[in-house]
Amino acid sequence: MKALVISKPYQAGLEEVSYPEPGPEEVTIRVKTAGVCGTDYHIYAGVYTGRYPLIPGHEFSGIIDRLGKGVTGLKKGDRVTVDPTLYCGRCRACLRGWTNQCETFGAIGVTVPGAFAEYVAVPYHRVFKLPDNLSFAQGAFVEPLACVVHGMNRLQVRFGDRVLVFGAGSVGQQLIQALAGSGASELVVVDLVESKLSLAQKFGATKVVLTRDVESEFGKTSYPHGFDIVVEATGVTEVIQKAFKYLGPAAKYLQFGVAPKNAEVKINPFDLYHQDWTFIGSMAINQTFIQALDWLKEGRIDVRPLISKTIRLEEAAEILARPKEGDMLKIQVKVG
Repeated sequence: MKALVISKPYQAGLEEVSYPEPGPEEVTIRVKTAGVCGTDYHIYAGVYTGRYPLIPGHEFSGIIDRLGKGVTGLKKGDRVTVDPTLYCGRCRACLRGWTNQCETFGAIGVTVPGAFAEYVAVPYHRVFKLPDNLSFAQGAFVEPLACVVHGMNRLQVRFGDRVLVFGAGSVGQQLIQALAGSGASELVVVDLVESKLSLAQKFGATKVVLTRDVESEFGKTSYPHGFDIVVEATGVTEVIQKAFKYLGPAAKYLQFGVAPKNAEVKINPFDLYHQDWTFIGSMAINQTFIQALDWLKEGRIDVRPLISKTIRLEEAAEILARPKEGDMLKIQVKVG
C-alpha cells in the first residue's frame, strides 16, 4: 500500500509499505479522509514528540477492512472514526482519570503508524461508528473537536465571563463556537487574517480585531479590567507572551495552541500571585471523543466551513514542506 513516511525531520515522501494486518483486538481501516494538523507540521520539523520513520495522521475516518481476533461490536464495511490516543489504563495518571498524562502515552500517527496511508491498523476499542448524517470529512474532525471538549472541561467558563481568543485558525474556530455557546458575554477574537475574523463573527464572536490593532484596541481606556479568560490558540511564542498582559483580576489563561518544545516565555510571579490568576494547560484528549462526536452529530459545532483544501495523498509531503498559507484553515487528505 502507499503511505506518506517521514524518515527524519524535514524529509518525507510517498513510499510503498506493507499492508497493516490487524493483531488481536485490532481492526484495519481503509482510510477515506485524514486531516492535516499543526502537530503534523511539528513532527515534520522535528520539534514535537515523534519517532522516525513515522507515518503521520491522527485525525481520520474510514471503513473497516479487516478484523483481528477478539473484536466485537464492529464488522467489515462499518463507517468509522478513531480516537488516536493510546494509554495503558493501569498507571497512576490513568487510574486517576488523566489518561492523556499516561506514563506510556502515545498516539496513532505520532508514536505509531498513522492515517496518511491507504490503510491503518488500530485498537478496536478506540474505534467509533460514524453516524449516517456525518460525512467522512466531518468524521476526520472528531479528534480535534475532542481536544476542544477537553479544553472546555478544563476551562469551566462562567456565565458572563469576558473572553479573549488569540487565533482563529481551524481549531480556533471550533473553540469560538464552543465558547459562544458556553455563556460568555463578550467573545473577542484576534487574528492576522480578515477572512478568518469574518468567519469567527459568524460563529458567535462579539468583536474581532486584527493583530496589528491589538495595542490600540485593548488599551486601559477600552478594557481597564482586562478579560476574565484569555485563550491562546496559535502556539506562537510571541503571541503567548503578549496574551498575558490582557489578563484581568482573577482571570484564567488557557494554553491551547501547541508551542515548540523548546519555547520559553516570561511571567512575573508577583502578578500571578497578586492578581489571583489561574493558568491552565490542555493536552490532547482525555476521554472526550464521544462528546465531540455527539456535538457534531447534533449540529452544535459546524466544521464544514473549515475545510479550505482537499488534497491527494501524493501531495501531502509537499504540503508539510511549505508554510501554511495565511488564510488557510483545515487541509484534508482524501485517501480512498
